[in-house]
Amino acid sequence: MKIQNSKFKIQKQISFLLFTFYFLLFTLLPFANAQTNSATQQNVTGTTGTFVIKGARIIPVVGAEIESGSVLIRNGKIEAVGATVNAPSDAKVIDGKGLSVYPGMIDASTNMGLIEIPLGAPGTVDSNETGGMNPNAKAITAINPHSAHINVTRVNGTTTVLSLPGGGVISGQSAVINLNGATPYEMAVTESFALVINFPRVSVFSGFSFAGPPRDVPLSEALKNRDRQVEALKQMFEDAENYGKSMDAATKDPKLPRPKTNLRFAAMLPYIRGERPVILNVNREVDIRAALKFVDETKIKVILMGCNDAWKVTKALKERNIPVILTGVFDLPVREDDPYDLYYENAAKLQQAGVKFCIATGDYGAEARDLPYKAGMASSFGLPQAEALKAVTIYPAQILGVADKMGSIEVGKMANIVVTDGDILEARTNIKHLFINGRQLPLTSRHTELYEQFKNRTK
Repeated sequence: MKIQNSKFKIQKQISFLLFTFYFLLFTLLPFANAQTNSATQQNVTGTTGTFVIKGARIIPVVGAEIESGSVLIRNGKIEAVGATVNAPSDAKVIDGKGLSVYPGMIDASTNMGLIEIPLGAPGTVDSNETGGMNPNAKAITAINPHSAHINVTRVNGTTTVLSLPGGGVISGQSAVINLNGATPYEMAVTESFALVINFPRVSVFSGFSFAGPPRDVPLSEALKNRDRQVEALKQMFEDAENYGKSMDAATKDPKLPRPKTNLRFAAMLPYIRGERPVILNVNREVDIRAALKFVDETKIKVILMGCNDAWKVTKALKERNIPVILTGVFDLPVREDDPYDLYYENAAKLQQAGVKFCIATGDYGAEARDLPYKAGMASSFGLPQAEALKAVTIYPAQILGVADKMGSIEVGKMANIVVTDGDILEARTNIKHLFINGRQLPLTSRHTELYEQFKNRTK
């Protein structure tokens, strides 16, 4: 009996120690990860001044290349571009011999600043709101300007991104941000750009359950499930539209009863009325065609995102003049008889059909640095090289409504400039100088810190 009691006590002690270990592990892990993702580099916001990049190859994206020219940067903007540019006496001159000057790249699909460590540190994830319909949620309010992903991304040539909320059917409002700034609003180019909707899709997968193995849902049932969700979305749009009409009527005639304030409906009004675009996140052909039908019925201004099967519906997209943000260049084909290069060629097929498009990563932040390589891959599979460069510069600027500010090297535009020692879309190319909004930024990140820390390690 004493032996059994002793065993029981030992088991209790072991259980307590294990509980303590796991409690401390999962309690302290977020702090450990936060320490790993040091924000020291994120607090360095660069230096201002007047700069001249002299004697470099200038790739303005719009217009002819300049084999040996200069770019003058002053007061955060591009003041002069040409073969001969007079450098002010107070300008810092950067020798561009053997280097190339590009506009900063733009990633039109990320969760930058909203997700730091998706697994293991829930406190660093702030991309989703509870519930399925959150049109009033704004990404700009939750962006962390000190995210380690910001520097890692910008030192590879991407200077601006669209940061999107996620989750639910209506995720919220996205924001166009520059990858430099001490606060979200300092980073903001467009605080509220587009309403993000994860368009209901046809799914034949029932999901995992403790009751037994997953089963396939019959296609007819899957279609009905999708249609029910689409109807609920259309009802949301209709209710918001009626709310807006009631508010307008009450404003014109004070005698009419004013409806109770509804923040969700109020947030949807600019998008329902076509004042701002709606981003529909869709991938497969059946879902894209359903989304196009939804657009025809609601008459909203729309951008499609994801769109792995966009090459199948180019005619419909062209007829409606709907722009596409391609995020799946590196995705693997999902059907057994699909060729391996199906998604590599997607951009080329859209370009040949005359569909407005851009290339994006669709990543939360960690892999957003791969944007130039996605465009480079598309260029290797049919997309002309000049078009591949435009697909990550001027085309996303046009789709995001900021082409008057960035996306090309032109006088008067924001000085988002990248200076390289080669083709910006090639993996072997190095970034030599980086400017965002006219500020010269250090080419440091968490990755460069780790490299310097361990490069001389011998054991």
